[in-house]
Amino acid sequence: MITAAPTPINVHINVFEGPMDLLLHLIKKDNLDICDINIAEITTQYLDYLNVMKELNLEVAGEFLVMASTLMQIKAKTLLPSQAPTTEDEGPNPMKELVAKLVEYQKYKEASKYLNEKLEENKDKFYRAAPIFDNGEKVLNLQIFDLLAAVKRAFERLDERKRIELLKVEEFPIEMKMEKVVNLFKGREWVLLDDIFVGETKKRGVITCFMAVLELMKIKKIIARQDEREGHIRIYLNPDNKDKDFKTLMHGDEA
Repeated sequence: MITAAPTPINVHINVFEGPMDLLLHLIKKDNLDICDINIAEITTQYLDYLNVMKELNLEVAGEFLVMASTLMQIKAKTLLPSQAPTTEDEGPNPMKELVAKLVEYQKYKEASKYLNEKLEENKDKFYRAAPIFDNGEKVLNLQIFDLLAAVKRAFERLDERKRIELLKVEEFPIEMKMEKVVNLFKGREWVLLDDIFVGETKKRGVITCFMAVLELMKIKKIIARQDEREGHIRIYLNPDNKDKDFKTLMHGDEA
């Protein structure tokens, strides 16, 4: 049976970081030195993340594409046969300029992190083990590229042979995936974001699971927690809505 092609899935994320954040994320993830970057590896990983963004139908800002172009330019230059050394300055060195920008940007990021930590300290809102949620609005400082990294890992686990669909296109209702996410909490206090993608064999299924997580967070059925930068993202049921059906939460305002 041949079914109609499904409509594209659109994912909207309000807080999105820039290309410099993505580069720093990749450098820290691999414990690299900013001043000694493997440009070929970084370029490949950067382009992989751009592909994940496109798969999720995220709007990729022009600055991400400009950075991709810069990385590919630097990579191409390193692959060219070395020329005879000259004593004259041959002009701007894009690699040195990129490293200088990354070092400067990291300083601003560290300063911002320090100020945020001081703000949290003054608010006396530190969590040690399991999080304690109050009745007020709680905004958790999740790293967007760590969310995308979980999707990227799920894509990489897919079996290419199972992803070839010649005739039938499966539908993946978001409600079904939301129910899957909620059912994972049976007998468990929390689950890893990566656990939510287990069992998915197609990219569209992974994407719909990702959408389901965002929707459940939006209606406050679940809460995400990341203890540290680059750390695992854990998902908890929101104690305030633990016993409420997600369909009720979604349509509560319409009643």
